[in-house]
Amino acid sequence: MTPSLANGRFLITGGTGSFGQTMVDRLLSTGAAEVRVLSRDESKQDAMRLRLRDDRVRYYVGDVRDLDTVSKASRGVQFVFHAAALKQVPSCEFFPLEAVRTNILGSANVADAAVQNGVEAVVFLSTDKAVYPVNAMGMSKGLMEKVAQAHTRNNPGARTRICIVRYGNVMCSRGSVIPLFLDQIGNGVPLTVTDPEMTRFLMSLPESVELVEHAFQHGRSGDIFIKKARACTIGDLATAMCNLFEVPAKIEVLGIRHGEKLHETLASQEELARAEDLGQFLRVPVDSRDLNYSLYFEEGDPRRHHPWDYTSHNAERLDVTDVMRLLDTLPEVRARLTEVMDLAGAGRA
Repeated sequence: MTPSLANGRFLITGGTGSFGQTMVDRLLSTGAAEVRVLSRDESKQDAMRLRLRDDRVRYYVGDVRDLDTVSKASRGVQFVFHAAALKQVPSCEFFPLEAVRTNILGSANVADAAVQNGVEAVVFLSTDKAVYPVNAMGMSKGLMEKVAQAHTRNNPGARTRICIVRYGNVMCSRGSVIPLFLDQIGNGVPLTVTDPEMTRFLMSLPESVELVEHAFQHGRSGDIFIKKARACTIGDLATAMCNLFEVPAKIEVLGIRHGEKLHETLASQEELARAEDLGQFLRVPVDSRDLNYSLYFEEGDPRRHHPWDYTSHNAERLDVTDVMRLLDTLPEVRARLTEVMDLAGAGRA
């Protein structure tokens, strides 16, 4: 039977982040019986408590690095959305062991606690940077995916179902480039761009929630779900922001930062060769072969071939006008545009 958001009891790790807060709103609006928020930031939890004022939300201060904390937070819940992570590429480059402790070992704690407490389903949130990773953040997220899939291989009869979602840049999430561009436009300074030809996938927060909800309702243990996404160059994104706010397109090129790639990959050739096309989504099932090595060295599968990866370079490309239309749908951008118009009106008055 397909699980429902209504009347369920949920835990969201990293629940005070951009995704977490959006997911909490979604769960409350669909009638969840209880939503637990686990995060390290008590200040953000307090702000969230004051904003929501909903007794169905319970707050747990703690870190996924501590198994006991995660076990207590997940006791009695049916479903877990695991969003807690170190996500900033440069900081993970300088402190890779911190990425290991949170993104890999912390994720293992979430899986172990879910099994111990009889949780029905867990959805791990991953990133396009986990595919062909060149930075510590992507490597740690790639190993997070392996932790989830190893659980499936090693526990084929487990009650707890663990699946993964993978997506690219979430627009206007904390630490993403659009809020930076908004601040730079407001301060009248040039927009800083690493490389104008760099491409990135674009996804809104509601789309990320839609992907997680789809995996929660339809995923089998070990599945990776990918939402098909469009992409644009960072140069076009910066130009679209300037055009939307009717300011001169002044761009300062900084150069690629530590651990960044020119293009990102949502699915590899190997994954696409066995992926199921679900329309808006791709489902990549876990490779469930065991440690019978003849299957790897003597009995390869010649059908497992796909001629290309799914990257931000070969995905459907948005031009400047397309990006402007997309930006105009974002509440954060609309709010800033309204502020600008109000200030302009006050100036004319």
